[in-house]
Amino acid sequence: MKPPPPAPETPAAKPPPKPLYEWNETAAAKAKGAVSVQIIVDEQRAHVYKGKTEIGWTTVASGIHKYPTPVGRFSVLEKTKDKHSNLYGRIYDKNGKCVCSDARVGRDEIPEGGRFEGAQMAYWMRVTSDGVGMHVGPIPNPGHRASHGCIRLPRAAAEHLFSTVSIGTPVTIIGDYEPPPVFKTKEKKSEAKTDKKGEEAPKSETKTTEPAAVPAETPPAEKPAAQQQ
Repeated sequence: MKPPPPAPETPAAKPPPKPLYEWNETAAAKAKGAVSVQIIVDEQRAHVYKGKTEIGWTTVASGIHKYPTPVGRFSVLEKTKDKHSNLYGRIYDKNGKCVCSDARVGRDEIPEGGRFEGAQMAYWMRVTSDGVGMHVGPIPNPGHRASHGCIRLPRAAAEHLFSTVSIGTPVTIIGDYEPPPVFKTKEKKSEAKTDKKGEEAPKSETKTTEPAAVPAETPPAEKPAAQQQ
């Protein structure tokens, strides 16, 4: 008589997904001091402080290298709970069918009878005058950039942050954006010449010239003035 077949192994349970944000209501209630936000582009993470106490952190998705998020010291300039982009969005034809899901005004043509619908940017918190801000947005690959320059946030984190910051709240963005390098050029050294007696003639001094300093290009903002993502 054959022995019964072994019982199939139960596959190991998958570990729970890592949280995209954490918010400490207790710490927020007890902490003293002004609220501030620090966004670290290299880590794709934002930290929220009240005084010196961290009251929350969240995963973000900042601008891709083609549209880098500007770095420096900023502040919250505007708060709008229900915001739509007037630059990026979708284009629909006259029958309501989406014909372009990543449309940009001025670049993609709207068919006759069609319409442009700006992307939703709920809980909008502007930090630059030319249209960069923090808002709800997809984070397709946590830890990696994904936007046109804005700082995307998970919805729950954006709700907490929106209710915590005020106009004027400082926002510091730390990143790896660097201006284009300035290359140095050198003149070719002339070959050593000998005089009539066969002795080496004095070498002419070779000068190294450097081009005039080139001002760093301003990283392209996600949207032009009066336009948003």
